[in-house]
Formats: sequence, C-alpha cells, structure tokens
Amino acid sequence: MRKNKRIREKQIYYGIAVLVAIFIVVGLTTAVRDGSGRSIETARIEEVKPEDEAKADEAREEKEKADAGEKVKVDNPDIRVLLMTDGFSGAIHPQVSLSSDSGMIVTYGDKKKEYNKKKILKLEPDHKWFKEGAVRVRAKKGKIMVKSLKRGDGTPSYDGVIELRSTAEGLAVINELPVEKYLCGVIPSEMPASYELEALKAQAVCARSYAYRQMKEYAYPEYEAHINDSTSYQVYNNSAQAKASSKAVEETAGQTVKYKGDVVSTYFYSTSCGKTTTMEAWGTKPGKKNGYLYSAKVRDEDGDYEKDLPWYRWTVTVPVETLSDLIGLNTGKDIGTLEKIKITERGPGDVALVMKAVGDMGSVTVKTENKIRKALGGSEYKIKRQDGSETDGRDLLPSAFFTIEKKGGNFVIKGGGFGHGIGMSQTGANEMAKKGKNYKEILSLFYKDITVE
Repeated sequence: MRKNKRIREKQIYYGIAVLVAIFIVVGLTTAVRDGSGRSIETARIEEVKPEDEAKADEAREEKEKADAGEKVKVDNPDIRVLLMTDGFSGAIHPQVSLSSDSGMIVTYGDKKKEYNKKKILKLEPDHKWFKEGAVRVRAKKGKIMVKSLKRGDGTPSYDGVIELRSTAEGLAVINELPVEKYLCGVIPSEMPASYELEALKAQAVCARSYAYRQMKEYAYPEYEAHINDSTSYQVYNNSAQAKASSKAVEETAGQTVKYKGDVVSTYFYSTSCGKTTTMEAWGTKPGKKNGYLYSAKVRDEDGDYEKDLPWYRWTVTVPVETLSDLIGLNTGKDIGTLEKIKITERGPGDVALVMKAVGDMGSVTVKTENKIRKALGGSEYKIKRQDGSETDGRDLLPSAFFTIEKKGGNFVIKGGGFGHGIGMSQTGANEMAKKGKNYKEILSLFYKDITVE
C-alpha cells in the first residue's frame, strides 16, 4: 500500500515537471513572436548586425552631443570665390593692396615670406613673384584686409587665403576658405541680420545648398574659382558679419535641402505677391529634377503672410512716350510710339511669360520674366508701394506678377512682390518665423517634397 502511494507521488511530481517544461517551451517559442513568425529575440539576433549597432551608437552619440549643446563634426570643404572689383563691375583688378593686424604669410612657388602686422603689401600684375605662378597670402591670425577694394560696409576683410593670379588685363583675386565661414559672409549680405532667427536659418540652409551645387564645378576654370561674390551667384561679404546670422549658420551646420536624395539649388528672392512660380518663368519646363520648385501659396488661415508689407503691392504710372523709348532701348527694336501692351501667356502663379508690345512702327515679343521686367525697366518713372512710399524705377520692373493697361496718355502697371518669384520669399520667411514657424517648416512651404539633412 505504501509502495503504491510512493508511485502515485512520483507520477504527480513528474506530471508537474512536464507541465512546467511545456509552459517554458511555449513561452519561448510562441508567446513572443514578431510579424514574420520568428520570436522577437531571435529576430533581433538575426537582424542587428555589428555595423548597424555601430551606426546606432554613433547616431545616439551625435544626438546626445547635440542635446548637450556640443558641436557635431560636419563636412566643411573649401570654396573658391572670385572677388569682383568695386561695385561688382568687373573680374580683374589693376592692382591689389593687402594688410592684416596680425601680420601676413606670403607663399609663391616654393618660397615663403612673412610681413609684420599692419604692413601693407601692394602687388601689380608685373611683380616678379608671379613668375613662380599664383601668389597666396594669409593672415598669421584672423582675417586679411583687401585695402584696394570697397564694399557696402567699407573696406572688406576675409577669412582664409587670398590668392592672386596675374593675367594680361590685371590681377584675378580669389578668396579660398571653408564653406561654413563663407556662409557667415553671405547671410548678412543676402538677408537683413535683424530678421527672425528661424528665417536666417532657412536662408543659411538655402545658401549652403546653393553653394554645394556650385562647388561641383568651376564657374571660372581659368582661375579655379567656383563662383564670384556678386548677385550673379550669392552676394558675399558686402555687409558686415553679424552675431545673429553667424548663429544661424552654426545652428544649421552642414544642413542642405535635398530632393530625391540630391542637394538642389534653392533659389530665393525678396518678396512674394502671395504666390510663387516655377522654372517656367525662366523658360525651363518642369521636370523630375526641378519638381521641388512649384507654385506655392504664401499664406495661412489669416491670409497672405506678406499682405501688410510695402512691396506686396505696387503701382507704376508711366507716360506713353517714356515707355515707348524704354521698350525700344531695352529690347533693341524701335517700334515707334507704343499703342498697346498685352501679356499673351502666363505661367504658374499668374507670372507673365510672354509679352507683346505694339507700336505705330511695328511690334516686339518678349519672353521670360527677367526679359519682360528688363523691357519695362527704367529710372524715368516712380514706383508707388502700397504703404504710399515712392521709389525710383530700376533696371528691372519689381516683378513679373503684374497687369498693364493704357489709360489716356499713360500706361498703368499694377503688380505685386519684388524679385523673380521662384523658390523662397525672404520677407515671407520672416513673417512665417514671426508666427512661430521653424526653419524646416519655412523651407517645406517654399520647396515641395524636400528633406533638410
């Protein structure tokens, strides 16, 4: 009897052990599974490779540094900028004078020469050093001043190296410096440093993206220069560097605008009329590469962001005789006394694409926004902005977003915005920033389907 009882106790014990084992196996193999039927722990072991772990660790470290306010290392390649003459009127200088508060180091060929602080170095095209090739000058510390040059802020100083090359016409002057330093000279020259920080950051990302695109090849291969410092590219070092704009560059360091994985040219201009346009305004058809440049509505639920700004709307009243002369001068075709002007084709955002001017001696057709603005441009009339202020006319009409009609002895042009209208409106960006939008939100309004990275 006692023996049978021990047998039953053993059977109960083994039964409990078997049940526990079953529960453990089931728990490991079926209770925790991913969507593919593998257990999660097994999936993790299979899918997380050593290189993935390294990348994840690196990303975590960069995020921790950024959160802690530490600088994250970014690419900072050198850009070579051809410095134009006074007023950005030419590319070749008759002579160049350089100086630095810290002194200068000059290299030419395999030779090196040092100058004490505040010593002025004056070079002309026939200087003997140029027999060795290009002459490169850098400050011992800080910036180097080009005393023979005048800019909007006075006598300019430059980071990096000033390189001089002798030509038959004179000297080519190239400033070679890290692109992030270059941007600190671009932003205050392209956007007022008094603008909101988020607008300045949007401008910094745009300027960096544009610079990276230009650095893919030399615009001046004879001088190995990527760009010049004028409005033909981006205005550089025409205004003094400012803390706010330099902060915008620093806080967006390395960031560019990408479309379908590629860095793109992020065009910008002063003020919109409430809408932007596409590359059609410049005669380029929309395609896969420029699809990010679309016709955006620069507004929110309260209306157009720039509706209260002076250049949002403007009017020009110009006598028939004056406009007749301007069109003849600007187009190179004398059509006599102007009888009528008609916009025969408009593009996205209602921008003027084709204009026909008819006079008593013939007619002329003008295509693309910039040529239309040029045809109607001139200093012989006043432009009245919506706040009642007036300014002299310029080489270009303020924008190609306009209507025109003849009233008695005058033509009346009613338009909106200032600039070509493609990409980002700078005042629009500033108004958005005032309403709490950050720089990525600003960029995403003006450029479609882009990433900032």
